[in-house]
Parts: sequence; C-alpha cells; structure tokens
Amino acid sequence: MSLFRSALDAIKKGLQKTAEAIGGQLRSLLLGKSLSEELIDQIESRLIAADVGVKAARELVDGLRQEFRSGKVARGEDALEYLKRSLKARWPQGGDAGAGTGVGGSGGIAVAPQKPTVVLVVGVNGVGKTTSVAKIAKNLKDGGRSVLLAAADTFRAGAVAQLTVWSDRLGIEIVKGKAGADPAAVAFDAADAAIARGVDVLLVDTAGRLHTQDNLMRELTKIRNVLAKKIPGAPHEVLLVLDATSGQNAVQQARLFGAAAGVTGIFLTKLDGTARGGIVVAIREELSVPVKLIGVGERPEDVQPFDPDRFVEAMFAE
Repeated sequence: MSLFRSALDAIKKGLQKTAEAIGGQLRSLLLGKSLSEELIDQIESRLIAADVGVKAARELVDGLRQEFRSGKVARGEDALEYLKRSLKARWPQGGDAGAGTGVGGSGGIAVAPQKPTVVLVVGVNGVGKTTSVAKIAKNLKDGGRSVLLAAADTFRAGAVAQLTVWSDRLGIEIVKGKAGADPAAVAFDAADAAIARGVDVLLVDTAGRLHTQDNLMRELTKIRNVLAKKIPGAPHEVLLVLDATSGQNAVQQARLFGAAAGVTGIFLTKLDGTARGGIVVAIREELSVPVKLIGVGERPEDVQPFDPDRFVEAMFAE
C-alpha cells in the first residue's frame, strides 16, 4: 500500500513542456505520413534531445525499425503507438518493487510493517531537497498520515530555519538542534519522539553533500545507524532528490551518489520546468534505483508518485 495516490491531471499538467517536446514534435513529424527509414532516424534524434538517453533511444528505434521492415508498422500513427507501448514495457509489471531495498516500488513510498515509516532524504545542495521534504510532508498529512520532521541538516544553518518555516506553515511538528549540532543526535531525538508520539512517518532532512565529501558521508552513515538501532528496519527509504532540469547530469549524480548513500528511491523534482522529462527513462535504463516520486509544480501539493503508464501517457499528451 503506497503512502501516495497519483492524479493523472496533475501529471499531465506538470509534463506539458515534455509533452510538447516529445509527443508534440513526434506527432508533427509522423501524423498522416507513411513511415520511412529517414523518419525513423529523426525519431531517434527527437528522443535523445528529450534526454531519454542514447541507449534507450537506440533500443526503441531499433525495435521500431524491425517492425517497419517486417511490415508490422507502416504509418506514423502506428509508430507513435509502438513507442508508447515500448516505453511502458521498460518498467516491469507492477513497477520497480524489486529494485533497491526500500519498502515501496516505483508507485511512491509504501508503509513499513510497524510505525513509524522512516524516510531519509539526501541530495546535493541546490536541488530543492528541503522544499521536497516539505512537499512530501504536506501530501502525507493531506492523506491522513501523521508526520514528524527531523531537521538533521545542521551543517547549513539556513536549512534548519527553512524547514522550521515549513513546519509552522504546514502545522507539522519538528525536532531540531542548534546550528552545528551533531546531526545523528538530532536523528536520535527525532526517532525517540516519533516512537513516543506514535506518528506514521518520520521524515529526516540531511545536509546537502557530494559523494566526495567524506566527512558528510560518514555523518550520513551515523544517522542511518542511529535510526536502525532505534526503529526496526529504519531507514525504510533513502530518497535521493534530483533536479530534472539538469538532464543527463542528474543520471551521473545519481550514479555517483547512490552507492555511497544506500539510496532506495529517487524524487525527481522540477519536471514542470523542463522539456527533458525523458530523463526518467534514462534513469530507469542506467540505474538500478527506481524513481518513486516526481515534482510537477512549485506548490507544496505538487508531488506525485511515479506511475510508468500515466507518465508515458502524459509524455505523449496533446
């Protein structure tokens, strides 16, 4: 059972730029035309431009070319339907539940067997990590879940203040320490509080860091260990926040960061601000970590669980 429910309209609205770049351009290229080798080459270029990734684009086009040469796909309209089916098929039926070690599949964050579900949120500075924590918290609260925030990003004083503002605005309690305090100690206190108060979800914000910052990575290990000792199976999810507008750089960032942090899922933000929504496909192809949440707007409520079928439909929406 997921902690989130998806809304197709919200996903379509958030992916308008991507739909124009992929669906719109491909419809303009293909509708009303007979398929040809030249058109198929142009399809590949359009897919790569939308950050689907060279590997995925080539495989999609190779499959389409085989269908065309065998006479199974002859019209541009048929090619569009083939691409949609093939993209959806790149995710196993039922999502990516087998990927990573988290409690949820690609359809958002699932409930841990016992309260609280502990979600550790990681990522580099500048991707909107603390705001993403607030978005997750609001959606959980709106869904009837009780939530506690832990401001374990004590490395950057502004992060604690920012999360406190969100806490006040959303009416969600927060556990925090002074600037420069031991983040593992904040996580310990937050875990104690979550158990005592019987909350459904404990959301832990952490310092923005790079895989090369050994001191911060060691702190992250300490936080994980503290949570594991206090709560069975914690952290149940380690969400890596990535900025979709960074395109292929997000894939590289996830590749370098994921192994060091024990990431179980990705929250891909700012999809509404880019035409490169195809990056979701590239992440699926090149990493073993599933996209679990997507940000489709600036408002706190603009977060959706990733649903492959709905996402592909939105990519091709008119």
